Amino acid sequence: PWRWRCSPRRGGAACPSAGQIRAAFLRFFEERHGHRRLPSAPVRPRGDPRLLFVNAGMNQFKPIFLGTVHPRSELAQHRRVVNSQKCVRAGGKHNDLEDVGRDTYHHTFFEMLGNWSFGDYFKEEACSMAWELLTEVYEIPRDRLYVTYFGGDPSLGLSADEECRDVWLRLGVPASHVLPFSLKDNFWEMGDTGPCGPCTEIHYDHVGGGRNAAALVNQGSPDVVEIWNLVFMQYSREVEGNLLPLPQHHVDTGMGLERLVTVLQNKRSNYDTDLFTPILDAIHKGCRAPRYQGLVGDADVGHVNMAYRVVADHVRTLCVCITDGIYPGFSGAELVLRRILRRAVRFCSEVLQAPPGLLGSLVPTVVEVLGDAYPELTRNANQIQDIINENEAVFLSSLERGRRIIERTVQQMEPSTNFPAEVAWSLYGNLGFPLDLIDLMLEEKGISLDSAAFNELALEDAKRKAGGPEAGQPGNTNTQMDVHALAQLRSSSVPATDDSPKYAYTLGQHGQYEFSPCQATVLMLYRDQSLQKEVGAGQRCGVILDRTNFYAEQGGQDSDQGYMIRLGQQDVLFPVESVHLCGGYVIHEVTAVETLRAGDQVQLFVDEAQRLACMTNHTATHLLNFALRRVLGDSTEQRGSHVTAERLRFDFDTKGHVTVEQLQQVEQVVQDLIKKNEVVHMAEVPLTLARRVQGLRAVDEGYPDPVRIVSLGVPVENVLTCDSEAAMQTSVELCCGTHLLQTGSVEDLAIISERQLVKGISRVIAVTGGQAKEAREVGQCLAMEVDSVSLRMKQRITSIPEMQNLSKEVGQLTKVVASTAMPQWQRRELQTILKALQRTANTAIKKLELQQAEKKAQILLAKHCNQPVIIDTVPADSLSILMKVVNQLCDKSPGTSVLLLSPQASGEVLCACQVSKNCLPTFSAADWAVAVCTQMEGKAGGSPIVAKGSGNAKGMQGALTTALEFAQSKL
Repeated sequence: PWRWRCSPRRGGAACPSAGQIRAAFLRFFEERHGHRRLPSAPVRPRGDPRLLFVNAGMNQFKPIFLGTVHPRSELAQHRRVVNSQKCVRAGGKHNDLEDVGRDTYHHTFFEMLGNWSFGDYFKEEACSMAWELLTEVYEIPRDRLYVTYFGGDPSLGLSADEECRDVWLRLGVPASHVLPFSLKDNFWEMGDTGPCGPCTEIHYDHVGGGRNAAALVNQGSPDVVEIWNLVFMQYSREVEGNLLPLPQHHVDTGMGLERLVTVLQNKRSNYDTDLFTPILDAIHKGCRAPRYQGLVGDADVGHVNMAYRVVADHVRTLCVCITDGIYPGFSGAELVLRRILRRAVRFCSEVLQAPPGLLGSLVPTVVEVLGDAYPELTRNANQIQDIINENEAVFLSSLERGRRIIERTVQQMEPSTNFPAEVAWSLYGNLGFPLDLIDLMLEEKGISLDSAAFNELALEDAKRKAGGPEAGQPGNTNTQMDVHALAQLRSSSVPATDDSPKYAYTLGQHGQYEFSPCQATVLMLYRDQSLQKEVGAGQRCGVILDRTNFYAEQGGQDSDQGYMIRLGQQDVLFPVESVHLCGGYVIHEVTAVETLRAGDQVQLFVDEAQRLACMTNHTATHLLNFALRRVLGDSTEQRGSHVTAERLRFDFDTKGHVTVEQLQQVEQVVQDLIKKNEVVHMAEVPLTLARRVQGLRAVDEGYPDPVRIVSLGVPVENVLTCDSEAAMQTSVELCCGTHLLQTGSVEDLAIISERQLVKGISRVIAVTGGQAKEAREVGQCLAMEVDSVSLRMKQRITSIPEMQNLSKEVGQLTKVVASTAMPQWQRRELQTILKALQRTANTAIKKLELQQAEKKAQILLAKHCNQPVIIDTVPADSLSILMKVVNQLCDKSPGTSVLLLSPQASGEVLCACQVSKNCLPTFSAADWAVAVCTQMEGKAGGSPIVAKGSGNAKGMQGALTTALEFAQSKL
């Protein structure tokens, strides 16, 4: 017996813990079978923009399977590997989020135990190891195990995987427990193209008792479940859909820890194992609900048990994701995590009747359960708890307000009507309610959402954000005041808006930005190009306030978004969709959910995430401006910029193209400033004083007086002193935008595009923070793929199809490099390499085709010696090769006219011909080819000397006769 055996014989006093089971798996492969044990990769995918989360154990090994791994990298050295991989399936193609809680086996986070062979062992060893582990180490009774194998697919020309079947039979598995299944169940594919192969699955019968449960395998029975999948990667699916054998065979196995623990601890539900019971116990202690009983469906009255499962699963996912750098946010994986957190919070508060803070209080228990396997959880426990608590507090406030809004709206609705889309859109857009959560809350009240109207609002919003012409029109009539409206405001003594509160924000103790609230009075409303004192429900209008903390679109920075509420009426949200400055008045474009009147007292709430993203990108724009001047010279001047929450755009004049080296230097200067974490100093000063500053950067536009100066690292008063050259060494600009208070918050900047708009003016587009990091990771991934292609190109390739496939791969890679967000300097480097590779491939293909054509021409010349006309069939892989054979024949026998046909496997026949110049103009190659291809129901074209075409194989014999008759009639 192994000294690290984890399981007592079944029926013994105690069951192995999940930790023992995981450790036994890893040590079995590491110590007994020489595998290298690797830590789990983070759940944030590295360099794979198609994935939101790592959702399988093989994700980190994709470069090996795809052949893109750099031969000198550490990854390329692996031959046998074992690990336990953290996986998340929520959002994207693999999305278990909505099923979690409804049953006892779906999870958003799970652990995948896996062992891999990269060109080392294959089916015999993989099956043998799996059987040894399950039956000898884990001591699972053999009669409860069933194995499946690929039964073949005649349509693909694939025979049954009898090799795998015979391995299982040799291991002693009874023939009645070795079952064939189809492509759907037992053939694994990475994607539409790429590595794939047959797989064998091991299934476990929970009931046992000597029965034969073969009929229940792969039938969705909860009694007979798959526990391990062994994939044998031996093919590659090509773009055309055909399968080619891989040059190297790989093994990729995956066994869900949760399901395995359920088996070894004699349970029927994953939630009854020690991976979950400590968390479920902690939930019970922190809430007012009855203890967890494992009920599902109608038996689970009030969805209490479902709530237990949701919270237990989701808190594990939150802990793992936050530890790995994915925080609840507003796009991509961050948005999915935000929805997971909010779903868990709602079940805590509404179903389990738990006080605020329950979700965060579960973090120590999760760390206790998973911390030994994943020590990073232990190191980050406090941060995880803080982030969960902060997000929970925000959502609970929103949830309470949202519930009141829904209650109030339902009371005012006519019977048998749909819930109004405007209110749902306000909940969705301003309070961050996921749409499924709105549907669920309405479903509980027996009403439904007006989905068509909601989708229309979503479409309008998307158009408005895209800046399309249709989107801009409705807003313009409510926010762009004409001279008459402005005059009317002034004559009515309506004061200009005080927008100084937009700068009222500070840095908290933990580095988070805190935005001060703002209370204001509605002074006037503007709709359909006229000033109004009152606007009815459902109408869009411009709202003019006495003061605001919203940033109006100006200085190249996008306007804020958010909402306002009337004082004393917390349940009515007026969404602020855009903000514009017109003649000193800040106009908030608002959809009135209820009647809005001049004189109403309102409180304003800015969308803090969007504002912070704009602040980050605006400060980064100043850093970029400084860096460009530092690298390209003092004559570099700004010509325009645009800052959004997603990215920044910067136009500047330049004498020539910006080189790869200069782009790298610019990024380096910016990164140095970020690392220094310089203080961003801001102050308003008289315009005349500001203009005296040496090295001041300003664009050619009208500035207010006093004007705002933004200085990085040097206090504004120092910049203003006589003869000060401080502004020459740092970024000092006139700017009304909102900025970070320290440069370190930018984190990173990557220039993802640079091009000349017109001669002398260039435009760069850059991203910051996590987006910049992601762009760099993607760039590194693509660089490895290009390296891999380069290495293969250097090998001696004598096959035309192989070289054509390599050429096609270079073409596809060229498209990906051109369209993917990555550092521009790296894009240019890779494009240069790919261009050279494409030239090399094209040259090699032409050379190989010429060599092949010359051989075929020699054979035909010997066959048709000194004939005035050569008509024949010849095998050729392409029309290009066939044409070259014709050319070679005519070159070697100048007085001969040649027409060759080449039947293809597809049923098509290629045709190429050339007529001797001596036969012109009576004999035309184009007419000859048309006559022949018409006989084959095809088409042709060309010149009097050379022509080509194609047709159908059914008419080929008749076409050869036609070719000869046509030639004889012309000679």
